[in-house]
Amino acid sequence: MKVRVTITLKPGLLDAQGKTIKQALESLGFKGVHDVRVGKYLELELNHGSAGATRKDVERMCKTLLANPVVETYRIELGS
Repeated sequence: MKVRVTITLKPGLLDAQGKTIKQALESLGFKGVHDVRVGKYLELELNHGSAGATRKDVERMCKTLLANPVVETYRIELGS
């Protein structure tokens, strides 16, 4: 089963990389960019019998390695 995980900083936290990208876009003439947030995107291919078992394992992966739950949030999307 293919799983997509998107990890971003929690709302309200300073995203220094996003701020730098926003400033660069403005300096290149792209006006109207209100905010930029940078994150991570991962695709995993797992061999599990059920969607529930897959989600449970990916949740554990996020909590123990893939994301820092203190400053980041994550979204898990199960595919086929």
